[in-house]
Amino acid sequence: MAQSPSADSTAGQQNTAGRSSVPVPAAAQKTGTTRTLLTVEDNAGQVVSRVRRTVLPGGLRVVTEQMSGVRSASVGVWVGVGSRDETPTLHGCSHFLEHLLFKGTRERTAMDISVALDTVGGEFNAFTAKEYTCFHARVLDDDLPLAVDVLGDMITSSLIAAADVEAEREVILDEIAMHDDDPDDVVHNLFAAQAWGSSPLGRPIAGTAESIRGLTRAQITRFYRSHYRPGSMVVAVAGNIDHTTVVRQVRKAFSRNGFLSGTETPARPRLGERVRPVHTGEARASRPFEQVNLVLGMNGLTRNDPRRFALGVLTTALGGGTSSRLFQEVRERRGLAYSVYSFASHHADAGLVGVGAGCLPAKQAEVLATIRAELAKVADTGITEEELARAKGQLRGGLVLGLEDSGSRMGRLGKAELVYDELLSIDEVIARMDAVTLDEVRTLAHELFSQAEILAVVGPE
Repeated sequence: MAQSPSADSTAGQQNTAGRSSVPVPAAAQKTGTTRTLLTVEDNAGQVVSRVRRTVLPGGLRVVTEQMSGVRSASVGVWVGVGSRDETPTLHGCSHFLEHLLFKGTRERTAMDISVALDTVGGEFNAFTAKEYTCFHARVLDDDLPLAVDVLGDMITSSLIAAADVEAEREVILDEIAMHDDDPDDVVHNLFAAQAWGSSPLGRPIAGTAESIRGLTRAQITRFYRSHYRPGSMVVAVAGNIDHTTVVRQVRKAFSRNGFLSGTETPARPRLGERVRPVHTGEARASRPFEQVNLVLGMNGLTRNDPRRFALGVLTTALGGGTSSRLFQEVRERRGLAYSVYSFASHHADAGLVGVGAGCLPAKQAEVLATIRAELAKVADTGITEEELARAKGQLRGGLVLGLEDSGSRMGRLGKAELVYDELLSIDEVIARMDAVTLDEVRTLAHELFSQAEILAVVGPE
């Protein structure tokens, strides 16, 4: 019989001022134990935040962050399955299932689920990505037990009724049509398809009209039972909470239908050993849009590449704000486009880096020429000291300001546990950003921007 999650295995070993405790991978933690992952103290030595993890039977991980000075609590159920886990015949199944889990259980109808959170003024939603799915709620701290219970009921006991499958199929087809009317969505889907071809990473998360029409209730149900297992899930909670109380609430909510029975252990995160190669070249799609939207990019870095902090500085200096090099050159000086930006996307074994822009059709050639010239300059000489300092300041401010509410803290916890298997304190992240040097940025820029291009263009014929 598993031990009750009460004893703290790292008691007396907590560090101060936002530094992590010795990292303990979830796979190495015994069922029924609790560990402190991170403690943050103020200058007076008072604890302002503490992150703890308990592993429940079946491998379900509960990770919490106790925040001082807030009256909200946010909970997210992070499931380690996304669109890249689908075969061609199941394309869009993860997203379809995300919709269906809101449609009712043995205890609650779809209306009951909606009413439960609306009645207490809670925020309730979900999203599907290429490598994970998340169901999340933000409520007053007193209403956290309700939110945990509703999410536990949905995750463990969804009916996936035939009538709901057919009704939601039409909703998803409408959603796909909506994305097909959004130029930014279309061009980024086209860019991913060019980069990764027909592989799961290259396919749109929501599926296609053809694949959604072909999915059956039996296929979706098998996918649900196969992937929604406790060992591949993390329940992340942040706010004005008590860890032991949250663990008790999660255990109760997720014990339905014997969900926590068995000896399953936490799934290991997807850790890519090398960057998946991309297919270079050009892809174009005709749409009756007023603008041309384009994405020009190259092979990038995996999400665990230690150079990702240097890449963050590089992309911020290049196109991360109104003072960035691309914004100033493309929009301010030349007036070629209203929107221009740089980006980097990271996956376990793949990554992309690039620039996106929207412009009038007549300006497309000049926009592309200007972007290519700026990328060539950065690849050749890097960025300046002033750009380096400005990018670091922008990243530092964005990080801290973006983590001032319980919802963003919950998201950080969930991704760190499920995706990275590492939780850095805010001070540690800032320190890694501040440690980035001009030489590191210059070397990385030369490596990335000297590669063959991937170009996606969407607009009128």
